[in-house]
Amino acid sequence: MIDRTLGDTLTRMMKSFPVVTVTGPRQSGKTTLIRSLFESLPYASLEDPDKRERATSDPRGFLESLGTDGAIIDEAQRVPELFNYLQGIVDDHNRPGMFILSGSQNFLLLEKITQSLAGRVGIARLLPFSVSELSAAGKLPARWEDLVVSGGYPRIHATAVTPVDWYPNYIMTYLERDVRQLKAVSDLARFQTFLKLCAGRTGQLLNLSSLAADCGISHTTAAGWLSILEASYLVFKLTPNHRNFNKRLIRSPKLYFYDTGIACSLLGIRSADQLDNHFARGALFETLVVSELQKRGWHNGHEITLSFWRDQTGHEVDVVVERGEGAIPIEIKSGRTVDDDFFKGLSYYAALSDTPRNDAAVVYGGDERYDSARGRIYPWSRLNELDIG
Repeated sequence: MIDRTLGDTLTRMMKSFPVVTVTGPRQSGKTTLIRSLFESLPYASLEDPDKRERATSDPRGFLESLGTDGAIIDEAQRVPELFNYLQGIVDDHNRPGMFILSGSQNFLLLEKITQSLAGRVGIARLLPFSVSELSAAGKLPARWEDLVVSGGYPRIHATAVTPVDWYPNYIMTYLERDVRQLKAVSDLARFQTFLKLCAGRTGQLLNLSSLAADCGISHTTAAGWLSILEASYLVFKLTPNHRNFNKRLIRSPKLYFYDTGIACSLLGIRSADQLDNHFARGALFETLVVSELQKRGWHNGHEITLSFWRDQTGHEVDVVVERGEGAIPIEIKSGRTVDDDFFKGLSYYAALSDTPRNDAAVVYGGDERYDSARGRIYPWSRLNELDIG
């Protein structure tokens, strides 16, 4: 089993909160991680029809059968009636580590938590494997193109299944199960088209009107469908940075996939060689890096404030990481050779914002880590060495 960074975070949370909730996409390894860390705790999955029926018909009796010394309830959002009873048990006993709840539907699970367990729960998020996790296990590919196509889902790296075989089935299962549970989407074929169109826009500014028109749906429907993809941890939006510097800024967010393997499957990319001349090559590398930054924060149990900066004259910084003492501008380039062009956006931003040059960073597709007068240079495989607080 590959060690997960979130393991230490969960152990720490269990010593502080009566309830700990672990969310994330399906098949990201939530159940495997939780059960390996807390193997002595009773476990119940509400995906099991028998357990779900008992929890629905007799929630008090179901919870009492698990005891109050700690228990794991998987896919807890499947039985919303449980949460009010959980609140009563937690308030009666009021000690850390009583329940671990997990679920793959962020919106449904967190909605019930905010209604019933606010102030009593620590929330953790588990995304697919990070670069640092794969590297520590000796499973990181030598080329970023191979990782972009394979993605980070555990089953790809733990078994002999290929991305070409696994991802289409994962996507179809997602459409048939999660989409129907989250919202009544009657036209799954069109929703899949919408999902593919989103994959073609990963790493780009989000124009919802254009996306809706290309899919043949209304703007309102497109916004609703995008919220489904966000709630099930397939995509996320990166907001524009608020720093104006007396320039007119782009106000639209950028769209990213949490996992490049899913994006590649939707785009019909079956091998790393196809990326050589693919229109989405740079965008997919950028998606890999931005999602890695997101994983870094969540897996360590804290939020990292990410944004991008772009003005209407074309000057841009791919990612700005906010820190208490300032911001770190990061440029992302898929090339393997560092070029002067890599620093144009960073130099412009640094001059406007008085950002020290040694705070600016470039993450690129090569292998060498070094510092220059223009900023710090990090290979994609050593992104975890970037100090972002």
